[in-house]
Amino acid sequence: MKLLILTQYYPPEIGAPQNRLHELAVRLKASGMDVEVLTAMPNYPKMEVFEEYKDGKIKEELLDGIKVYRAGIYVSHSKGIVSRLLNYFSFVWTSWRKGRKLGKYDFLMVESPPLFLGYSAMALSKKLKAKMIFNVSDLWPESAEKLGIVTNRFLLGMAYRLERKCYERAYLITGQTMGIVQDISRRFPHKKVYWLPNGVDVAFYDPSRYEKKGFREKYGFNQDDVIFFYGGILGHAQGLQTVVKAGLLTKSNPAVKIILQGAGPEKEDLLGLKEQVGADNIYFLPPVPKSEMPGILKEVDVALVPLRKLELFTGAIPSKIFEALAMEKTLLLGVEGEAKMHFIDRGKAGLFFEPENEIDLANRMLELAADRNRLTELGRNGRKYVSEHFNRNKIAEDFIQELQKS
Repeated sequence: MKLLILTQYYPPEIGAPQNRLHELAVRLKASGMDVEVLTAMPNYPKMEVFEEYKDGKIKEELLDGIKVYRAGIYVSHSKGIVSRLLNYFSFVWTSWRKGRKLGKYDFLMVESPPLFLGYSAMALSKKLKAKMIFNVSDLWPESAEKLGIVTNRFLLGMAYRLERKCYERAYLITGQTMGIVQDISRRFPHKKVYWLPNGVDVAFYDPSRYEKKGFREKYGFNQDDVIFFYGGILGHAQGLQTVVKAGLLTKSNPAVKIILQGAGPEKEDLLGLKEQVGADNIYFLPPVPKSEMPGILKEVDVALVPLRKLELFTGAIPSKIFEALAMEKTLLLGVEGEAKMHFIDRGKAGLFFEPENEIDLANRMLELAADRNRLTELGRNGRKYVSEHFNRNKIAEDFIQELQKS
């Protein structure tokens, strides 16, 4: 079988879809599938093409044995709607122009969002005679509408029509969470929808493999500090203002330290809020490559995973959960629904706090900071649970079996 993965986001960019798709591609290839990737020049999250790729210096490359084709893309530091649409549609055009020259494939798997890439995927699947797999990691445009990111009724109407067209044209629809699968199945009961969850490489994220490398000392933390760690995009969906406010409420315990590591559109506002409320137990650190994450997780105590209190997110499972639990870190989860069911109710891997409730979050933080033995127990529970239910190797094996049915 030959598979082309079409995605706007891919390594060496850092991020959840980038890691998830690459890890899947590597495992599919290791199982005997011929896998290639068509993607954009890397630019995320700074919206600037990486130096070594500028001016089309690298148009094709091998990443861990995966052949990767690079197409041009418009990037801008502007956050305006026009710039965002130019960003999306430029890659729609360049991916079609480059992709139509590639060989034949059995399957073309397109990553959504961005939903607009569906235009290119539908055209390429026909041109390359490939069955289209529409992989949904976020219910777009529904999420963009409910978060207030897109408010233009014309654009929303166009996006909803495109969503329907993509689903109808797909040979197979895959959803990253059970909530996404259930939502699509409810609206399109005649379509085949498959749960293709995110997961973790439990061999790479194994705490026994890593020694402490001085992360605490580097940033001025001591061994008695209880570090609550958030690593990822500092964006609209996470509701990180709640974390900053909880920082103020936990200052009574000098051992509580909160790290927000990453970049994103909300960073400047969060820095301003920190200064405004006086939460000096919160530390902002820059993003790091994936290779450094196990070493950082080795030295923190609690993985902090919040989202805003929206019905939309009851089916969300933030990818950062898997790596943290595999590294035996206690989870402090502010996500209702599916994530809570898996990792709090079933996995017994941490504590839950009500999303966007800084008082509840602060109370749970103080509770965990007071009981290190409990942190150890919850961490061990988490690794056991993700090893059994979210092992990337097993996910890839099951997906291959699904495709072989065609």
